[in-house]
Order: sequence, then C-alpha cells, then structure tokens
Amino acid sequence: MKIVALGDSLTAGLGLSASEAFPAKLEKALKARGLAVEIANAGVSGDTASGGLARLDWAVPADTDAVIVELGANDMLRGTDPQIARRALEEIVRRLTDRRIAVLLAGMRAAPNLGPEYARQFEAIYPELAAKYDVVFYPFFLDGIAAESRLNQRDGLHPTKAGVDAIVARILPKVEELVARVRDKRGS
Repeated sequence: MKIVALGDSLTAGLGLSASEAFPAKLEKALKARGLAVEIANAGVSGDTASGGLARLDWAVPADTDAVIVELGANDMLRGTDPQIARRALEEIVRRLTDRRIAVLLAGMRAAPNLGPEYARQFEAIYPELAAKYDVVFYPFFLDGIAAESRLNQRDGLHPTKAGVDAIVARILPKVEELVARVRDKRGS
C-alpha cells in the first residue's frame, strides 16, 4: 500500500535525518504491526496549504492509495487569512477524494497570540472539512508535543526524534483506520 505524507516541515523532518522524520518512523511503526506500507515523504519546509495544493498533482502519483495531509501550520504562523488556508485545504481534499484516494486530515491549532477570533476560524477548518468529505480526522498533529520543550528542537516549533516518536504513537490508530479504509475499498 502506497501512502503519501503531504505536509510542511513537520512532515519533512526539519532538523532531523530522513530516517528520523515522521513518514519514515510512521512506516516503521506500521510495518511492526504487520502492515505492508510504503510512506513517501512529500513534506516541504515552509510550505503553506496553497503551496501543497500547487504541487498536489506531482507530489501524489497515480498509484497512491492514501494521503496524510498535514498543512496549515505555516499559514497560521504567518497570520494568513484562515479562508485562504480553508480554500486550499478543501481543494486538496476534494481532488484526492475525486481520485478515490483515502485521506487522513491532520489538524492544527492556532497560536494564542493570534487572538480568539482567528483561532476560532482557523481551527474550525479541519473538523468541518473532515466531516464534509468523510475523511479520517486527527484533530491536532502536535497533540502532546506542542509546548513540551523536551519534545521540541530549540526553535520550539519542530519536534525532536522523541517528539516524532510521540506524534507517531498518538496518530497511529488514525493511520490504521486510514489503512483499513483502503483495504475495505479494495474489498480485500
């Protein structure tokens, strides 16, 4: 089964080796559970949701079974209008579902300094799109990792090796649900 992790620096593994990045560690965890998967790292540091949309067609080849979409953090960090991120994320999810590719949408939370109205608008994007398109939803990619200094690099934004391990451990049940959807769709 071929899965593409489409994301930003959190997927790409900024500051880590390729084998320490989220896609590689997730693949290893799934294989340890007996699941034959290959996870391609389509993470680009600094990418926004619009950037992910711009490269969607070549980043997700025709033989892809599922995509983990982890985008929006850079939109939020830049204070970009949440509607811009929403439109791009919706187009990504719509195109993937039109291609009959299973999707796991990983949510992001807004930094508190952006204010409650921005947070409300931004954080609503993910559950609303997940419900509209009936995709697997993981509410917060950095759940349990954000603001934990021991799990983040010095910049306070990017996870360490231990932080990636924590992300993988927390998201694994949702990724297994994604894999199950692909298998159900195949009828195998």
